Amino acid sequence: MGLTRLEIRNFAQIEEAVLDLGDLTVLVGPQGSGKSLALQWLKTALDGRHIVKALEDAGADVRKADALIDLIFGVGMKDAWHPNTEVSLDGTALKRDSIKKRGTEKESVFFVPAHRASLISDGWAQPFQKFTAETPVVARLFSQTLFELFTGKDSTQLFPLNRVLKKEYRELIDRAVFHSGTIGLEEDAQHAKRLRLTHGSSKLPFMTWTAGQREFTPLLLGLYHLLPPRKLRKQPHINWVIIEEPEMGLHPQALSAFLLMVLDLLWRGYRVVLSTHSPVVLTMMWMLRVLRSRAARSTLVCEGFGVTPNQQMKKVADTALSTSVELRTFVMEFQENGKVRSRDISGLDPGSDDPAEAGWGGLTGFTTQFSEAVRTAVAEADE
Repeated sequence: MGLTRLEIRNFAQIEEAVLDLGDLTVLVGPQGSGKSLALQWLKTALDGRHIVKALEDAGADVRKADALIDLIFGVGMKDAWHPNTEVSLDGTALKRDSIKKRGTEKESVFFVPAHRASLISDGWAQPFQKFTAETPVVARLFSQTLFELFTGKDSTQLFPLNRVLKKEYRELIDRAVFHSGTIGLEEDAQHAKRLRLTHGSSKLPFMTWTAGQREFTPLLLGLYHLLPPRKLRKQPHINWVIIEEPEMGLHPQALSAFLLMVLDLLWRGYRVVLSTHSPVVLTMMWMLRVLRSRAARSTLVCEGFGVTPNQQMKKVADTALSTSVELRTFVMEFQENGKVRSRDISGLDPGSDDPAEAGWGGLTGFTTQFSEAVRTAVAEADE
């Protein structure tokens, strides 16, 4: 599909971020390096009109440009916009007063925020208008999606759903996360619907679940929104999927199941952007690059994820290895002045002379340091 260039300069801690976004793009970098801000700007640049309409419908005053920055990014963020701030998408500048003109009233970017589990901490998602301006708009929109799913006519059972997920995905998720449990919405003692995890005769409320189950469930439910009835491959109006830190609370086995579904999103025609602190995500990107460079058979992708290479899985794997699918990885790095710049490390070559690329944006550096400490200890003990 080609590359889409997002450029951000002098906004909050970001001094300069130039991101040529592909079909599957991964952002890495330490906490506070601006990954989430960059992704929220991508959403704003593509869906500004939709965002403003949602805020207006909730009763927000969107007439002042600086107030709109607070409403989108959270209270206090208007001070992050400076006179020399520049944001552009494919060369078209985005000004504060032009946000409401970007895109259409239909959402084209589906954004799954990092703090997704907290949006349903009581076992029920809140609608958009229930949140204050302190909550970033991407979290409010995601909660609204969950709220609509919870209140839908077919919302009694949420996992497993045979007609929504491929059998291979259901089995991976069950083994990694729910262990023969089922997720559904049931009435509590006050006759209010709440999420329940059922194991035999036990019906567990949301806050008694494991951290991984609480984190994975809204992630899974968000993906449901992107999987239309079987006659359609994708939601026609949604083109981008942004997912922040999918690894939160997850065992690598569960993260691997999620990453296979990311490849399914690629096969469906979505462009996906992930932010992560997990070497597992970068390992998948590295695997795809190496297999592609070796013109390897696509069934190796299936083997990598531990699934049977049947016809459906081979189609997903073929897409992931297609040279027409752009794979990109960027690191957001702090400079000596305390500001952040982006760097393209898409090669992910462990032998690269660039430490950022060889160390996958810092995600493998600590492993190397620990290993070096062990080698030194062994060598000194043998002296």
